Amino acid sequence: MAKKRIYLNAFDMNCAGHQSPGLWTHPEDRSHTYKTSEYWIELAKLLERGGFDAIFLADVLGTYDVYKGSRDAAVRQGAQSPVNDPALVVPLMSAVTKHLGFGVTASTTHEHPYTFARRMSTLDHLTNGRVGWNIVTSYLKSAALNIGLEDQVKHDERYDIAAEYLEVCYKLWEGSWEEDAVVLDKVNGIYADPEKVHDINHEGKYYKVPGAHLTEPSPQRTPVLYQAGASKKGVEFAGQNAECVFIGAPTIQAAKRSVDKLHEQIERAGRSREEVKILTMLTPIVGKTEEAAWAKYEEYKKHISHEGALALFGGWTGIDLSSYAPDQPLEYIENDSIQSALENFTRIDAEKKWTVDDIKEFVGIGGMSAYTVGSPEQVADTLEQWVEEAGVDGFNIAYAITPGTFEDFIELVVPILRERGLLRAEYEGSTLRDRLFGKGDRLPAHHHGKKFSLEKAEVR
Repeated sequence: MAKKRIYLNAFDMNCAGHQSPGLWTHPEDRSHTYKTSEYWIELAKLLERGGFDAIFLADVLGTYDVYKGSRDAAVRQGAQSPVNDPALVVPLMSAVTKHLGFGVTASTTHEHPYTFARRMSTLDHLTNGRVGWNIVTSYLKSAALNIGLEDQVKHDERYDIAAEYLEVCYKLWEGSWEEDAVVLDKVNGIYADPEKVHDINHEGKYYKVPGAHLTEPSPQRTPVLYQAGASKKGVEFAGQNAECVFIGAPTIQAAKRSVDKLHEQIERAGRSREEVKILTMLTPIVGKTEEAAWAKYEEYKKHISHEGALALFGGWTGIDLSSYAPDQPLEYIENDSIQSALENFTRIDAEKKWTVDDIKEFVGIGGMSAYTVGSPEQVADTLEQWVEEAGVDGFNIAYAITPGTFEDFIELVVPILRERGLLRAEYEGSTLRDRLFGKGDRLPAHHHGKKFSLEKAEVR
């Protein structure tokens, strides 16, 4: 039986350090050069040489200020602060690549869908159909306050907002401009036929958008839809809408539970499992030998910022661990942050009791998700094990140091995965969606978003 193909994203953020707090201090790390065009250009070239499907760009709109009730720790340790806009580096990377996709994180809670839809259509045009949208609802209270809200929107209501937000975007992308609206008639001086451009007339609980989309149809119309919520509401949302789901799991057991929940919800929504790729985050630390890899790991550990780790954990979970004893076990507390993040450390693996000391060490390399240390063959074996036992389709490869982690993985592990038939030898397909699924550039006809297309929605 043919082996299951592994999908690969590189996981990065327009900041220093990203998922490994403190490792920006390592002499070989260049993440602090995220402010330059050169960083993103060279990274994109590297990832395309390595056959990665996409680079997945995280984002937050606030600072991590739960730990000790202050942002000081996050700012001092560079824990996803400062952070720049992820969308603006995409044109840089697309200009020097032909195949690499770009997953851009953007929040449905803090930006209007009318202007956002234009931005994504613009990126889809500029990349020739290689853009995806990571749909998030924002978990940081600091972001809500700085947008002008009195408090963070409740967790479940954020998904209600997201559902309507996405409906507006579907209407703009799928139901506003007819396929042949742009005629480019130079003889008669007609760029587009106004009879084929339609108002969407949306009036809902959260948004009122009467007019037409500002942008002509892009190669994919709707960007590839990524989603990362693993709460009950998040899984329901993913089952109906997502094409790729990003999970964060510290163990294979935790990942399998998330995968099983997602598969169940996907089928409940009337879709097949094959329509959604599930990717888990993993930080590989690889050396030419096992001994070299563990020496590298021990060197990285010297640069972990425990304060930065606790700052990140506080933002992700809403729990301030500064008042906990170092050996105190963590317990689940319901709040409006990332509910699945806390579940992974408290409920999924009954045999594991995480203490504060465990958490600050674990989060120090790879954030909330697993890392693996070993020779190229051992790391390849680990990826296969996660695919076989957890049921994931691929990985968001995070870095300990950049670009070193990506360089090591591409030089040492990618050739082995290709030899084993787990990675394709070359890119196929015209757009990101086509390369991921091999069934064309647009949303499938039975996808929820197609309900709002010109063929099925009433327009006038």
